[in-house]
Amino acid sequence: MATRKIAVLVGSLRKESYTRKVAKNLMQLAPPTLDMEFVEIGQLPLYNQDDDANPPPVYTEFRNRIRSFDGVLFCTPEYNRSVPGVLKNAIDVASRPYGQSAWDGKPCGVVSVSPGAIGGFGANHHLRQSLVFLNMPCLQGPEAYVGGIAGKLNGDTLTDDSTRDFLKGYIDAFATWIERNVQ
Repeated sequence: MATRKIAVLVGSLRKESYTRKVAKNLMQLAPPTLDMEFVEIGQLPLYNQDDDANPPPVYTEFRNRIRSFDGVLFCTPEYNRSVPGVLKNAIDVASRPYGQSAWDGKPCGVVSVSPGAIGGFGANHHLRQSLVFLNMPCLQGPEAYVGGIAGKLNGDTLTDDSTRDFLKGYIDAFATWIERNVQ
């Protein structure tokens, strides 16, 4: 199998983000067929359609960077039963101008993370609604909701064996999904 370039977007800007730590662990567990790279989103100004004719350079750079990847892994916390604004903004920036989406056709996966028991279920499914509209084939199963994350990490290290095994199974399934759906 070919090596596929995967953008990893983290919906949390917090320095000690549990979501980023889980993303790092997923990257370490990934098979060698996935070349995974963080794509930062915190620098993007809020999307404004008035800027479509003359977009800020950071929009153009971000859109072009997303286009350079074969697939995307979205890792998100849950804010108010939805995705954080910074992640929604990144999605909006790269989906515009209308008809020129950088996301179009890119296979993806969603992992949600929460200190709570249900692991960001609301954010995971709310994000999937946008991905359908963006024509991004999203890995349906296994679904990845990582609950109780605060007690499963020591620094950046995942200490819970069952969670590590689950994430390993997820990232292997994701690699297969990418290979089946890459354009």
